[in-house]
Amino acid sequence: MSHLPPDHFLSLPRPEAVMGPPPGTVDTTTLAAHDFDVDNRTGFMPPQPPLTRLPESWSPWEEVLDDAVASNLQLGDKLDLSDADRSRSAEWRARVRALPILPTHELKKSEILLRRSHHVLSWIMHFYTRTLPPSSPDIRIPPPITLPLLQVSEYLQLPPVLTYSDDVLYNWELKMPQGPLSPAPELDNLKCLTLFTGTRDEEEFYLSSARIELRGVEALSIMRATMDETFVGDDIAIRRITAYLHSLSSVIGELTKLLLAVREGCDPQVFYNEIRPWFRGADSDVDAGKKWIFEGLELDPTLTYPAELSGPSAGQSSLIHALDVFLGVDKYSHAPHVTGVQPTAGTPGTSSSASPTSTSAPDSKPSVSFLTRMQSYMPRHHRNFLRHLSANPRPLREFVETSANESLTEAYNAAVTSLKKFRDAHVRIVAIYIVGPSRRNQRPMADLKGTGGTNSIRFVKSVRDQTAGAVLDSAH
Repeated sequence: MSHLPPDHFLSLPRPEAVMGPPPGTVDTTTLAAHDFDVDNRTGFMPPQPPLTRLPESWSPWEEVLDDAVASNLQLGDKLDLSDADRSRSAEWRARVRALPILPTHELKKSEILLRRSHHVLSWIMHFYTRTLPPSSPDIRIPPPITLPLLQVSEYLQLPPVLTYSDDVLYNWELKMPQGPLSPAPELDNLKCLTLFTGTRDEEEFYLSSARIELRGVEALSIMRATMDETFVGDDIAIRRITAYLHSLSSVIGELTKLLLAVREGCDPQVFYNEIRPWFRGADSDVDAGKKWIFEGLELDPTLTYPAELSGPSAGQSSLIHALDVFLGVDKYSHAPHVTGVQPTAGTPGTSSSASPTSTSAPDSKPSVSFLTRMQSYMPRHHRNFLRHLSANPRPLREFVETSANESLTEAYNAAVTSLKKFRDAHVRIVAIYIVGPSRRNQRPMADLKGTGGTNSIRFVKSVRDQTAGAVLDSAH
């Protein structure tokens, strides 16, 4: 490994398979690294509960978000919306428009402040856009939200819209305090910071993903140990990797159980009718005739109209992407044709035609896979982690193929098959939570779109099938 820099995670000491690191030494048995904001106790979730309040200088944002939650604002297109609900939403939106345009420069000094700011501002924006009456010709985001949200998003290199990190990674706190030496939050000791509906169904929807993230920490540890062994490559290493891959298969099986457990706390009809509509971004809105207009964009010449405005999606989970990359499945699941979008004859796959100073949405997106596009919604350090993982000079899949070891190949295929079963479960969840309620409500097929603008069921089935195609022939 002399060609690797000394601070590369693969240059760290080889873990002891049985005894672990010597007492008093730093545990380096995971892929966790400070540079990637990945913790060896909590994985892609922060090791400490996220910040719950910005400093006084930005309290107007916090107060208007508090007001939205406390007012129990309702969706603007709700069928039985009362006059009182309409009036309350209109008054709240007027308060948002009257906010001062707060400066964001000081926020750049702290990643934690930036994360909280993105969380607060994007939730405000979704409350604002989704309480607008259906009769509104366009969706106009007022300057007090446009400018700080786009500025904060530029600092964080994130789209100015709700993301998985806003809903899941940085949207939790502990129900009961845990000791300072607690290795990680208990899976049943979490609650959410912010909700649109205040329902247990919405909270359980977010927490089911949080539990998957926390349980997936063991998978990161297995990845690190396995990658160390591939650089040794001897018979002992092959036996160890075989055992590691069987362990990984079991962990993925537990992630599948956690995914399916969402049914215990989140009712499909409540999710479809009351929760899901709040997530919609500009390019996943069923009413494609409306444009999102960011008012005040011209006040900061450094800003341009956002290229991505999809909203949160499970496809933004860095953990699942890491499993794909580690197993070499990303060559299949992230293939360019796996977009989840029905091709339209005569529609060019060109990038945005909007001018740099345009305040409304660009016409189209490049033709890239959905999962690849979703990486732009991940925290930038996590994206760097995935790039680092992808740059591994000795990929696992290639190692398994060249080793031509039957037991190793079987163990690798078991891990890939477990990932395929995880995606089988995802297909079931989409069918239960989107397809079924859509049919019962007699909604158009366009309403089967996910928050990323994909046809939900077509996309998850396509990714599942592509994952199954990554199983190696037993002859290897």
